[in-house]
Amino acid sequence: MKSLFTFCSFLLLIHCVKAQQKIDSTALKYSAFINKEDLSKHLHVLASDEYEGRETGKAGQKKAAAYIAAQFKALGIPAVIGQSYFQSYNVVEQAPNGEISIRGKSYEFIRDFYYFPGFSDTVIKSNKILLLGYGIDDPIYSDYTGAEVKGKILLLMDGEPMDKKGKSLITKSKKLSVWSSDQKKKIQLAKSKGAAAVIVLKNNYSLNLDYYRHYIEKPSMMLEMDTVDSDYKAQKRRLHTFYFNEDLAPVFLGDKSLAAIRTQIAKTKKTVRMELNCEIEIKIDRDNEVLSAENVLAYIEGTDKKDELVIITAHYDHIGMEGDKVFNGADDDGSGTVALLELAEAFQAAAKAGKRPRRSILIMMVSGEEKGLLGSYYYSEYPVFPLAKTVVDLNIDMIGRLDKDHENNPNYIYLIGSNILSDDLHAVSEKANELYTGLQLDYKYNDLKDPNRFYYRSDHYNFAKKNIPVIFYFNGVHEDYHQATDDVEKIDFLKMEKITRLVFFTAWEIANREERIQLKTP
Repeated sequence: MKSLFTFCSFLLLIHCVKAQQKIDSTALKYSAFINKEDLSKHLHVLASDEYEGRETGKAGQKKAAAYIAAQFKALGIPAVIGQSYFQSYNVVEQAPNGEISIRGKSYEFIRDFYYFPGFSDTVIKSNKILLLGYGIDDPIYSDYTGAEVKGKILLLMDGEPMDKKGKSLITKSKKLSVWSSDQKKKIQLAKSKGAAAVIVLKNNYSLNLDYYRHYIEKPSMMLEMDTVDSDYKAQKRRLHTFYFNEDLAPVFLGDKSLAAIRTQIAKTKKTVRMELNCEIEIKIDRDNEVLSAENVLAYIEGTDKKDELVIITAHYDHIGMEGDKVFNGADDDGSGTVALLELAEAFQAAAKAGKRPRRSILIMMVSGEEKGLLGSYYYSEYPVFPLAKTVVDLNIDMIGRLDKDHENNPNYIYLIGSNILSDDLHAVSEKANELYTGLQLDYKYNDLKDPNRFYYRSDHYNFAKKNIPVIFYFNGVHEDYHQATDDVEKIDFLKMEKITRLVFFTAWEIANREERIQLKTP
């Protein structure tokens, strides 16, 4: 028994030695530069009222950009664009308004209808509107089969078709389909079919208006048209879409009953489609103001593979102020911003000590995320370094809080995108976590069909569109998301420290491995 015990102990020792050999002692050493004390120090500055919610193009965003650049300079990281850390671009701010006349009567913005920003000013006139059921095109139920919608104004009902027992015709249960949970899906479909505009008769109009009021009533932004090409206009411009109070359905339908139309669809399980003689004029003519904004870049040059680039991003802008109320955005995305400051410090400390990574590192704070991923889109169209040489984008957006699914477990992080373009990247990420951090990696939202659409909603997406592998680090939403209560006092800095170190270990491995991260084969 003694000899067997000795032999087993020897095997255990060999296993431990091998495990330790997998640990990169250099990476471990410089990861220690990432600590909760510094994260807290930076976030208490950037998420303070002094920074006025860091709204893109406004004074608070400029202060934040200056603070970030000052940190890069203090670390000894040289400016990458001439003598500046800034990649500047212009945005156009538009104050919302609009007039819609139907059958000779005017209807008011907010009181009667609302819209989301992102489309061009326009005048649309027609004497006909096409009622197209719910505006759904699904293998089980379709409003579009045999329909010609190009150039027409569509009138759609909210939600999806239900049977007499209250079950969805699509899911065959009381659980609603993605056509109800993702309101953009219908609009994207109508755009792809060539519709001129869409009017949605909205259930619970007041409730929805209140929920989205901050986006609807505040001025919106888009990249200045002179700085982007026609492809941008085609891809980014939304279809003109207006949400009307369902109580106003008779204005469009005349003597036809919305309830009767729903009942008919429920009974026949087929769409109701009709062309309505309805004179309508839509006029959107907003006041425009051109503002400047900045991405803030820190470049740490590599060694033998320095032409290849690992990008790490976070957006440092937030949604600004409403009157005297400041939206400090401590988690969204002050948490990611200060994580990048710590990552810059760790990589720069290694570089100063003669331990530069083989590939170059670009730490990039982007602005304009809250306005439609503008800053990262601008970089992806006007890159400072060739996208063909860009190996990966690791994007951090909200890592300082807990969501309802993890209220008693701060040791987690949602990863989104890690295996969508590259199994290789996913394997590196998993291994880094296994060796160093031991976080619970939650892939709940790692799905292109996720109704929350998180894969499409942060800055990594503009790199993914260019076929660059990405990981999005995200703690999920919480009750303070986009509220004035998203304050630094609610941040878990120890959690942030662990997640930021995971990003560091992942980036370190990608930057130093022999082969670059490989894309999935088509």
